[in-house]
Amino acid sequence: MTMIDSQVHAYEANTPKRPWHSVPNWPDHVTGDEMVAAMDKVGVDGAIFISAFSMYRYDASYAVEVQRAHPGRFAIVKPVDPEHPDVADIVADWKKTPGAVGIRIMLTKENKREPDDPGLDRIARAAVRHDFPVNLLCWDNLDAGTALVDRHPDTRFIIDHLGILQPWGAAGAAAAVGRPAEGAGTGEAPERGDQGQRGLHAVPRAVSFPRYLGSAGPRVRCLGFRPLPVGHGLDARLRRRQL
Repeated sequence: MTMIDSQVHAYEANTPKRPWHSVPNWPDHVTGDEMVAAMDKVGVDGAIFISAFSMYRYDASYAVEVQRAHPGRFAIVKPVDPEHPDVADIVADWKKTPGAVGIRIMLTKENKREPDDPGLDRIARAAVRHDFPVNLLCWDNLDAGTALVDRHPDTRFIIDHLGILQPWGAAGAAAAVGRPAEGAGTGEAPERGDQGQRGLHAVPRAVSFPRYLGSAGPRVRCLGFRPLPVGHGLDARLRRRQL
């Protein structure tokens, strides 16, 4: 069986050559070569490489470089900017990029963007036109995510991080696995806005991802389980729609 990791972020060290937009509490670098070595170690054949928005914003040039160096291992996804007046043309150009299999939009509360934003509409329509799924980051903002999904019934959406807000920082990461972080002091992970209201379930029916997996599609047709947040209308909508 071919094993595909559905979301990875690889990135270079923070240097003037390719400076980070922000500096998260992550390792100093996880390059494409290092990612491939880690995948080989655990038997992962390929991965969907999503260009790291926190570091590179809408610049996916590093993802393109890594895919070019490892064309049989990565398919790539680029964040696109709803405020760019030519975003539809950007999506069209991205479609021509070797290894490109999707685009990503950020709909978190920090972005202060409404689901009926004209830029989001342009992106969703362009995704349909160019047969791209849209990775949607809407954690802690599922009402807005639901509204966007409902506005575009012909667009295939993939909900990043299951729609669940992730803990940040060393203390938050350690809290997620139930142990103190080295050098983290007494810091605590931020409380999720959906704490206590959401669990996970698995849909026992396989969900087809052939177009999302690009060249791996003929060999990897489906996933046996699809975990989604429950307790929100977005779950039912997505279960009725092929991704």
